Amino acid sequence: MHLLITGGAGFIGSNLARSCLSTVSDLTIVDDFSTGYAENIADLDIRVVRTSVVDATALRKAMTGVDAVIHLAALGSVPRSIEDPAATHLANATGTLSVLNSARHADVGQVIVASSSSVYGMNPSFPKREHDWIRPMSPYAVSKVATEQYALAFQQSYGLATLAFRFFNVYGPGQRAGHAYAAVIPTFIDAVLAGRPLVINGDGGHSRDFTFVTSVCRVLLDAVRRRVTHSLPVNLAFGTHVTLTELVDMLGDVTNSRPSVCHGPARAGDVVASSADTTLLRSLFPSAEPVHLRDGLGETVAWFRGLPNGRAPEVMSR
Repeated sequence: MHLLITGGAGFIGSNLARSCLSTVSDLTIVDDFSTGYAENIADLDIRVVRTSVVDATALRKAMTGVDAVIHLAALGSVPRSIEDPAATHLANATGTLSVLNSARHADVGQVIVASSSSVYGMNPSFPKREHDWIRPMSPYAVSKVATEQYALAFQQSYGLATLAFRFFNVYGPGQRAGHAYAAVIPTFIDAVLAGRPLVINGDGGHSRDFTFVTSVCRVLLDAVRRRVTHSLPVNLAFGTHVTLTELVDMLGDVTNSRPSVCHGPARAGDVVASSADTTLLRSLFPSAEPVHLRDGLGETVAWFRGLPNGRAPEVMSR
């Protein structure tokens, strides 16, 4: 099988690339390195195409002979999308349309896309079910609605085998801190190891369904191997419900420390509570297994501790 991963030099993409080397015969990564890093994949013997996903000509050429595409390239972060909604729309919505259209013309057999739990937005239902109505609260969430709905529309309009996953707060080794749009777990770990106070936006009661990157990669590769498709987006998480205050306590246990905490204002566009209903995921991927948050945090802390100077290189704000 020839697999192409867009955004393959990023956090999830580089973990996925390492996971699939033993199971795919050919691997191509497409990345413009605007948020991904060459060092994430420098030791891998793979084909790398440096281009943006909005470049349809380059994409179609890269997809020649490709059997399946896992589309992970995106501009993440709710705050970044509020600051620059046009850039988020271009990368995430237009980029996804470009990927799907290029795959259609290149006769790619399957395209898997990454959506987000942020699409549920203002819907108060708990846990979040794929049949629930959605009400995005940020331009990022809107761009992810476009991502998943374009994939489903291409399934209906062109017969392209597609599958849209809604990711829930993926974390793990390789996820960097030190920039304005960093996710909460690497930001907290970086602060704990440096002895700095942890800044919680809000009262600490916001909850998330944190999902370890290895579990995500296993489901993605299983979906490719069995060419799984579905007419609905699929939650890719395991139904946990951890508040930020509980996360801090667990990090203290893992690092054998007592983190200092200060509170700031809640961020615009942030969903208060998020947890996935796993019924559809379990029906499609019965062998999928979660990694307990404590174990995942342990692996992530170990990765941070192994970095030069004890922390990940800083990422420029984009």
